[in-house]
Amino acid sequence: MQGDTIASIGRGLLVLIAVGRDDEAEDAAYVVDKTVNLRVFPDAEGRFDRSALKERADLLVVSQFTLYADTRRGRRPSFTDAAPPEQAGAIFADVVERFGGIGLRVETGVFQEMMDVSLVNDGPVTIWVDSAERHRSRRASPRRRSCWTRQAPSPETKRPFGGHCV
Repeated sequence: MQGDTIASIGRGLLVLIAVGRDDEAEDAAYVVDKTVNLRVFPDAEGRFDRSALKERADLLVVSQFTLYADTRRGRRPSFTDAAPPEQAGAIFADVVERFGGIGLRVETGVFQEMMDVSLVNDGPVTIWVDSAERHRSRRASPRRRSCWTRQAPSPETKRPFGGHCV
C-alpha cells in the first residue's frame, strides 16, 4: 500500500463494518438493507428523505474491528467481542458482495491492512447501524457494529470526493 490509493468514491457513504463473534449471514443482510434504505440524504427542502439507493450513492466499505472496543474497564480497550479474522473476513466479503448485488458502485479497503482513510464529512452525518437491533426493543441500549458517513464533493477540487483508503 505505502501511499497508494486503494479505493476512492464520489458522493456516497463511507461504511465502516465491524464483525462480532456472534454475527452471521442474517446480520450482513440486515446491515446492508438498513444502510442502503435509510433516508439520510436531503431532499429539495433539506430534510432527510432520500436513501443511498434513490441517490445512486457510491459506497466505500472498510473493515473496522475497533468499533467493537470495550472501554468499560482499565485504560486499554478490549476487542474480545470482535470476530476472529477468519470469521470476520468471510462476513465482510459477504457484506461487500451484498452491497454490490444491489447495483450501487462499491469500493473497499484491504481487509486486515493498516490504512489511512480520508473523508469529507457532509453535514456532518454519522449514523450507527447494529444488526442486533432487529432483536431488541427500541428502548434497549445499542451495541454498535457498523457506521457510515455521508460524503460530499471536495470544495477544493470541485470534483466529487467521498474518501479514499491509502
